[in-house]
Amino acid sequence: CSFPIHQQQPSTMEMFQNHHTPPRKLFLFAFIAVWLFVTISSDEDYYKLLGISREASTREIRQAFKKLALTMHPDKNPNDATAHEKFLKINRAYEVLKDEDLRKKYDKYGEKGLQDEQQGGRYESWNYYRYDFGIYDDDPEITTLDRGDFDAAVNSGDVWFVNFYFPRCSHCHDLAPTWREFAKEMDGVIRISAVNCGDNGMLCRSKGINSYPSLYVFRAGMKPEKYYGDRTKSSLTTFAMQFVKSKVTELWQGNIFNEIDRAFAERISWLITFCADTGDCLEPQTRRKLAGMLDGLVNVGWMDCSKQADLCDSFEITTSTTALFPPGSSLAQKGSAMFIQSLDTKEIYAQVLQPLPDLEILTKSSFEHKLAHHRWLISFSFGHNDLASHEYKKLKALLKGSHIQVGKVDCVADSELCASLYIQKPCVAVFKGVGIHDFEIHYGKDALYNVVAFAKESVNAHVTTLRPENFPNQEKEPWLVDFFAPWCPPCRALLPELRKASIQLFGQLKFGTLDCTVHERLCNMYNIHAYPTTVIFNKSSIHEYEGHHSADGILEFIEDLVNPVVVTMTPESFQELVKRRKSSETWMVDFYAPWCGPCQALLPEWRRMARMLSGIVNVGTVDCQKHHSFCQGENVRAYPEIRLFPQNSNRRDQYQSYNGWHRDAFSLKTWALSSLPRASVDLSPEDFKRKVLGGKDHWVLDFYAPWCGPCQQFAPEFEVLARMMKGTVRAGKVDCQAHHQTCQSAGIKAYPSVRFYPHLGTTRRDQGGEHINSRDAPVIADILRQRLQQLALQGKSSKLKVS
Repeated sequence: CSFPIHQQQPSTMEMFQNHHTPPRKLFLFAFIAVWLFVTISSDEDYYKLLGISREASTREIRQAFKKLALTMHPDKNPNDATAHEKFLKINRAYEVLKDEDLRKKYDKYGEKGLQDEQQGGRYESWNYYRYDFGIYDDDPEITTLDRGDFDAAVNSGDVWFVNFYFPRCSHCHDLAPTWREFAKEMDGVIRISAVNCGDNGMLCRSKGINSYPSLYVFRAGMKPEKYYGDRTKSSLTTFAMQFVKSKVTELWQGNIFNEIDRAFAERISWLITFCADTGDCLEPQTRRKLAGMLDGLVNVGWMDCSKQADLCDSFEITTSTTALFPPGSSLAQKGSAMFIQSLDTKEIYAQVLQPLPDLEILTKSSFEHKLAHHRWLISFSFGHNDLASHEYKKLKALLKGSHIQVGKVDCVADSELCASLYIQKPCVAVFKGVGIHDFEIHYGKDALYNVVAFAKESVNAHVTTLRPENFPNQEKEPWLVDFFAPWCPPCRALLPELRKASIQLFGQLKFGTLDCTVHERLCNMYNIHAYPTTVIFNKSSIHEYEGHHSADGILEFIEDLVNPVVVTMTPESFQELVKRRKSSETWMVDFYAPWCGPCQALLPEWRRMARMLSGIVNVGTVDCQKHHSFCQGENVRAYPEIRLFPQNSNRRDQYQSYNGWHRDAFSLKTWALSSLPRASVDLSPEDFKRKVLGGKDHWVLDFYAPWCGPCQQFAPEFEVLARMMKGTVRAGKVDCQAHHQTCQSAGIKAYPSVRFYPHLGTTRRDQGGEHINSRDAPVIADILRQRLQQLALQGKSSKLKVS
């Protein structure tokens, strides 16, 4: 759908309040093709429909939707004529809010920003939502990971055992009860997780998941390891325990005093279980689990009192028992050792953590001195534990290898210090080692693994938490500023991507974040009304970022600012470039208005499409708010209006309008290429033998089948490749349905298959050619160019040998 044009331009508020119908000429098409969308569109607030807050996590959104689905589903309400329509509304709300990019569009533009998106038009049976939907959402021991937090989790330094599953997979459901029991067994030892590949298809494909359930162990900096064993609790536990590398030391007369002295010198406690003839000592697997859970904090050991009777007597041990020995303690000193009665791993873990030393306390007098030359992770609390729980005592050990010191500040006792940093509630922040003004606050989950991952990322990145004192104002260097709210999930998902981008653009662009819930006045100065809003400040120029929440998206946007691929047109330049274009040129032009939600949603896709078509199709935009009379004269009736002005046209003002439903980069690129003359040629079996195998040209071939979906998707990409390599490598297509024997003799076993047939100076070539494992035109082009360079060097080398 598009916004119709009004004589009077509406205000921003009117745009979000008024309902606009499609232009009359599109009405019949809209009624027939998208009646379902009209049915499910709603002015009702999606968050209210699901009964959730605007800061709800993806897991909370799934849980809320499932609860409503079980009661509102039409299968459960057969006598309610409105049940179908009601369910479509909540289904639409769920499909939009679970997707980070769609959620951002909705938060920023409301329903109007989603008019190209058709999520929510189909739903499953009641049984699906009851038995298949969100299998692990209610299991506290299992961390459900999504696209936004997967990388941070598996790179945190913990061992992660991940179950990639699909809701409709029967084997996944068979495994679920075992996976839950296994997660309880390993809770605290390693991280047990689940990824729903139905909701996170892109993530699962990027990890090479092609069957369900797939079980993988992830460790930071190491290749994931797949589990192939029996799916029983005992087999899973045995496999998982091999990744617990912490040592359990057997103590005896020859080593005990050296071991204890060495640990005490480093202020590390000992947890020792004494195994005698009577009573219960900890089982070997329990000891290993505790060693893993307490790694770096407490050494774990055991003593066999049947062999070390005198030693156990000296410790006054008469029956099996377990005791914690803090540094400097001894049995002679009454009460210095803590005896533990429990045999349960988690109970022992909790008891051991409790007496361990807390984080180092920093005060106003020591804060600046301590942070001047060292990197610190600081927990800011407000008079009680807040984030500095017993679990946080592990931070010092976990961050030791990254050379990050750990401390805490009590903001009740040192309110002036916290106020100077604009810290108003419990949080953790990383100070980069260059004083107290360059720091970054953590806004993610309070889970230990998330804090550790943040600390390791932040010290190596170049993102600063901004305040009025350091906000870029008339700076000589360009800045990227992210205006955000901590309660906004898309905002939190963007922050790690900013850190990645800041590393890649270090020295070219500075990065900062501004919390608009704290600095409301500053955000209002820049007219910030939606989160996240990301802005590039380049001296007097200000550019708002519109794109995907990813480091790559930010890099693409910066590249567009430096080397724009989209031409911003005036009426004069439009006449010059489009109306008087060369016969060999094709132009695509987007006529838009800045206040139009769908126009804003189109912008990043338009830029991405322009990069894909660079050198093939010229791309431009016309701002119809600025050039209103010109757009009226061009008969532009709705925004955005996308027009293609073809090559070899007798009339230069002739154009084709885009009436497709999807306005993503791929769909637009496919439409544009369909208007161009073919750059590749169809090859018959005779052509293949004569031109490819027996000819003197280099060839790249696309072996395809007409019924194959991926082949249809690849077809426009192959045309881009054909144009990129024109004059160097010829491009041909072989229909394997029509010419099965040719494809079979070439060894084609999957569609589409891309093969390179270089001319090597002989008349006969290998029928199979050289396989190219990519469906991306620029990647294939790079491979072909590298191969041609190799052939050229080989040719020179042969000539030298002959001479």
